[in-house]
Amino acid sequence: MSSSPVSAALAAPSATPPAAPSDTASPDPVKPPVRSLSGLLPFLRPYRGRILLALLFLVGAAASTLAFPIALKSLIDQGIVAADPGQRVMALREHFMALFGVGAALGLFSALRFYSVTWLGERVTADLRSAVYAHVVTQSPEFFETTASGEVLSRLTTDTTLVQTVVGSSLSMGLRNTVMGLGALGMLIVTNPTVMLPVLGILVLVVLPSLAFGRRVRKLSRASQDRVADSSAIAAEVLNAIPVVQGHRQEAREAQRFAEATERAFDTARRRTRVRAALVAFIITATFGALLWGLYQGTQAVVAGRISAGHLGQTVVFVIILVSSVAVLSEVYGDLLRAAGATERLMELLSARSPVADPARPVALPAVQGGSAVRFEGVGFHYPSRPGMPALSEVNLDVRPGETVALVGPSGAGKSTMLQLLLRFYDVQHGGVTVDGVDVRDASLASLRGRIGIVPQDSTIFSTSALENIRYGRPEATEAEVIAAAKAAFAHDFIEKLPEGYDTYLGERGVRLSGGQRQRISIARAMLKNPPLLLLDEATSALDAESERMVQAALEKAMADRTTLVIAHRLATVQKADRIVVMDGGRIVDIGRHDELVARGGLYARLASMQFGLEAA
Repeated sequence: MSSSPVSAALAAPSATPPAAPSDTASPDPVKPPVRSLSGLLPFLRPYRGRILLALLFLVGAAASTLAFPIALKSLIDQGIVAADPGQRVMALREHFMALFGVGAALGLFSALRFYSVTWLGERVTADLRSAVYAHVVTQSPEFFETTASGEVLSRLTTDTTLVQTVVGSSLSMGLRNTVMGLGALGMLIVTNPTVMLPVLGILVLVVLPSLAFGRRVRKLSRASQDRVADSSAIAAEVLNAIPVVQGHRQEAREAQRFAEATERAFDTARRRTRVRAALVAFIITATFGALLWGLYQGTQAVVAGRISAGHLGQTVVFVIILVSSVAVLSEVYGDLLRAAGATERLMELLSARSPVADPARPVALPAVQGGSAVRFEGVGFHYPSRPGMPALSEVNLDVRPGETVALVGPSGAGKSTMLQLLLRFYDVQHGGVTVDGVDVRDASLASLRGRIGIVPQDSTIFSTSALENIRYGRPEATEAEVIAAAKAAFAHDFIEKLPEGYDTYLGERGVRLSGGQRQRISIARAMLKNPPLLLLDEATSALDAESERMVQAALEKAMADRTTLVIAHRLATVQKADRIVVMDGGRIVDIGRHDELVARGGLYARLASMQFGLEAA
């Protein structure tokens, strides 16, 4: 196999615009043309051989079922109705052996079909889930401004489970019963043409209202999945903020909010089920009535002597097969409609295209020693969700290799935005940002972000060991290199005191660690990566005095011999910077060293006066 279905699905060009839900509570994306279950074809294509094998088993099981009425007719006409008793005994043995052979073939083919299609369902679902997740994690932050993580989780779990049910069960049952139903109908027409042709015309009329029902079921299925996603989004948000919820005594309120969302999901599901039940009742009743009329005509033919008793028995079994097939197909049809809605939601995620992507011909970043050079030239930027509110306006800044530059200013001044543009989480609308002389839009994302280390204010700790958390900065690093980075970040001593040292599981979001400890692991992670450009975003603002001293010492080691951009509200942490850039309202309003800026007066002097009690010049 030349490529995996996951990579094939991600590489396939999209003929549809990206989906962008309008809000996190009840997303209403710009939907591509309805692709229904056809969106699963790229995931089914790699397993053509197995699908063909499953179809052969399916046809074998259907053919075995259809062979039963024929064997039954022979048993009645030649084994039971035969005049000679001796011939009757021998014929009965032969015909019962034939019936047993039919049953054995049916059991064998059914078992092989079940295994094949169940394997396909599990395999395709795993590939689909992996493809959607791999695609979502490459999306820029703009995607997550409008799509709640709970919505994505719902599609990864609930929607893929529906697809698994269809591919691994319902689709197989549908195909098998289609073959059986068409076969039974064909045999009925061949053996009773004058009676069954009018019945066939009646069955065609049954299909037309079924299609109208089906469209309604499909629409409600999609709405039902959206309501389930709403409740999942609420749960994900609240469970990630349990201390805040409990601290404000909002447990009952959040439980009520979740219950209301769940009730809305139930109400939509109830309406979907009601329409689907009506669809099933209509199909079965209409089909059964038409076939009973045909069967009645058959009994009249036996009474008149036009057909044999065995012929009638064969007809009865074929009618039972046809009716049961139609009943199963009506159920399967509802499952397919529901899965079609789930597939559309998954395809919307896969069709979303990040506005931040690798260039067609990326420019290689030059090798550097002693830090990277950074330049902001005439940068203007606004966030996609706030087009009327500029975050940066005409920002010009040159950062020399090895220089430490601090960005200070009130909240909303644009400091963090500059770091996000450097990492190319977003693209500028005006001007340009360069790293070592290369515009960040011309470099590959991997090479650009590989050159940058970041220590955020809220350090992310993964649900794994301390060793793997630090190694996240460079997965191929040896244990000795991890320990060296931990020592440089003053994290080695407290890690060694953990129950299992570096192998200690740190819990979800590092709940077993203090804020300072989490921050030092984050610094160790950045130091292990050893990037020429380091970004520190409020790395000490949430720490107590003692933890801040330890983290500050670790940061000073981390900043050595590399270019560093520091964001800090606490001006004490930036006094040693080579330059301090003062920002306000998305613009640079002053640049200088601490003493110069205080002496000069202005915004920085006012900030310093509030924090240090200094007199503004």
